[in-house]
Amino acid sequence: MDDNKPLALVTGASSGIGFELARQFAENGYDVLLTAENGELHLAADEIRAHGAAVTAVQVDLAEPGGVDRLYAAVTAQGRPLAAAALNAGVGKGGPFVETDIEDEIRVIDLNVTSTVRLAKRLLPDMARRGAGKVLFTSSIAATMPGSFQAVYNASKSFVQSFAEALQNELEDTGVTVTSLMPGPTETEFFRRADMEDTKVGRQDKDDPAKVAKDGFEALMGGRKKVVAGSAKTKAQGLVNRVLPDSAKAAAHRRMAEPGSGDDDASGKP
Repeated sequence: MDDNKPLALVTGASSGIGFELARQFAENGYDVLLTAENGELHLAADEIRAHGAAVTAVQVDLAEPGGVDRLYAAVTAQGRPLAAAALNAGVGKGGPFVETDIEDEIRVIDLNVTSTVRLAKRLLPDMARRGAGKVLFTSSIAATMPGSFQAVYNASKSFVQSFAEALQNELEDTGVTVTSLMPGPTETEFFRRADMEDTKVGRQDKDDPAKVAKDGFEALMGGRKKVVAGSAKTKAQGLVNRVLPDSAKAAAHRRMAEPGSGDDDASGKP
């Protein structure tokens, strides 16, 4: 790695929004440390290197005990300060809460919530001591609504959103900025992995992860507190959710996320 370049960390970087965030960093003069749990990470790292960045790939499952410690050790092994971090790793699980496997739901909490807190606890004190650093938390538009048939996932993103906003306040005047990225449904592997391909939201047209990542990166660089990223439709949903009662949002979420709801999709898409 080139010590003259700033260093960025991106979690959940093997595909989707995480991969596109890594590409944004690389194209804008950063070296990048990437992490994900799957072997696709190394293919992603090769693609990011093509953009001129020095890339370190650390394959680790952050939801497992010790995963964050191993990642932090890899960060400190770089021997230079971390200028920016995108805490993007996350997973979902669709279906009725009374029927889903508790271990799947606990994994959502372990990755989306616990690993995020553990990693922030490692990175932010270092940044605060230096008086410099930028952190992006991938929250979601889901943080603004009760998640019928996605109950634990939406709750996890509500946690991330609240956590990010609290840290923004705590870190005022320290030189460290915290930004919350709030995408809507995005064209990634999320819906397949969450067993939601038969839902209305799983079958609908979704936002481009490259556009979501660009919006997030620009907000991070600008020190903005949050950004509802992606299409005009997603941005409009963010505005509407400010005024709708929770009961109405839960009912709307049910129509989009209930298993089998995609079977009646008028678009006729498979």
